[in-house]
Amino acid sequence: MPIAIDIDVMLARRKMSVQDFADAIGITPANVAVLKNGRAKAVRFTTLDAICRVLDCQPGDILRRVPEEE
Repeated sequence: MPIAIDIDVMLARRKMSVQDFADAIGITPANVAVLKNGRAKAVRFTTLDAICRVLDCQPGDILRRVPEEE
């Protein structure tokens, strides 16, 4: 059950750069890219909390389940 992370959508809505976002939540731009590209295997709750705080959103605004094709 793949989970998609729509950080890029929220960053565009907030007109925020990846660098500014990374600085605000305390991770590297490379790790933001890992999240954006769907390569992350896990996200810490503290990181998720920081993401939601900075983007002023709820976890469901950036996380969604993408059904696998059978």
